[in-house]
Amino acid sequence: MATALKAHFDGEKILLDEPFDLPMRATLLVTVLTSDEWERDELTEIAKRSLARAYGNTEPGYSLYDLL
Repeated sequence: MATALKAHFDGEKILLDEPFDLPMRATLLVTVLTSDEWERDELTEIAKRSLARAYGNTEPGYSLYDLL
């Protein structure tokens, strides 16, 4: 199973932003994002969480007619 973890480079080494137990010799895939990609991805996650709170499972269903 794959797990995505946020991390940053401090100029010398890659550091995880949150604690995570890595097994010895774990295989890692590192993706370097430009600051624009990071900001876009971060804003997308914030928007997803906000929408999930606003339109949770307890909200009534809305038809297309309701939205017009």
